Amino acid sequence: MTSKHSNFLTNPYLLLTLTALFWSGNMVIGRGVRADVPPMALAFWRWAIAFLLILPLALPHLKSQWPLLKKGWPPILILGLVGVGGYNTFAYIALQYTSATNAVLLNSFIPVATIAISWAFLGKHLRRLEAIGVVVSLCGVMTIVARGDLNVLTHLNLNLGDAWMLGAVLIWAVYTVGLAWRPAGVHPMLMLAAMTLVGLAALFPAYLWEIGQGRQINVNLGSLASLAYIGIFPSFLGYIFYNRGVGEVGANKGSLFIHLMPVFGTLLSVIFLHEIPFWYHYLGIALIFAGIWLTTKK
Repeated sequence: MTSKHSNFLTNPYLLLTLTALFWSGNMVIGRGVRADVPPMALAFWRWAIAFLLILPLALPHLKSQWPLLKKGWPPILILGLVGVGGYNTFAYIALQYTSATNAVLLNSFIPVATIAISWAFLGKHLRRLEAIGVVVSLCGVMTIVARGDLNVLTHLNLNLGDAWMLGAVLIWAVYTVGLAWRPAGVHPMLMLAAMTLVGLAALFPAYLWEIGQGRQINVNLGSLASLAYIGIFPSFLGYIFYNRGVGEVGANKGSLFIHLMPVFGTLLSVIFLHEIPFWYHYLGIALIFAGIWLTTKK
């Protein structure tokens, strides 16, 4: 009984699914609190909270694994800069200027960008069935975002926020592929702590600059609760789950689970905003799950 329960909790596909759920909430909150929490403050404090949670789990491994950590500093430095310091910061800035629809659509190109980078730098190719799965899943995303109407896609107006979101997409694809170069033998919590520290060091000057511009957090119950959620779930648990999942199934399959974000975005809207799903939501969700099944099945 205990063994089955343990296997269930460590299943890489379950971990990647939960990550998509946590990150969907992150996007919703990032857009919702943009008036109360500026983007640099949101990025800095989410990782400060996450670091406080990671540190007690990482410190016991520091003494014994310091030589490995020191030897493997180049990939940790790059992963910390792009994965912790870069992606979410770019996404939060994007959400200041663009609609959630545009952000979700552009975010859904992460698997495509990941596959392209894997092919260019690692020489990895998708099998035909996997490629079909990616296309089917992407069609499901577009069905939800376009609300079943092709005209919505053709009339999307790209703006400054979309440019920031495209930058975020590229950065996350680099991070996902870069996980293959993680230093071997370093405990996952110690590595995440090191990456988070790198990201915080990069974010701190930008956060100070934002304060200097007169942009500060409007402290209230909503903003504090939002920071707590983003620090615990998308940052602390989300990155542990994503790193573990991608480590087991690879960058191409792991990144495909990003397509679940519009699915969870729809479900969260039903639960918290009492929005009623339409036919295109069901069709899009079905296509996304079909695509993921095609890509991950043996």
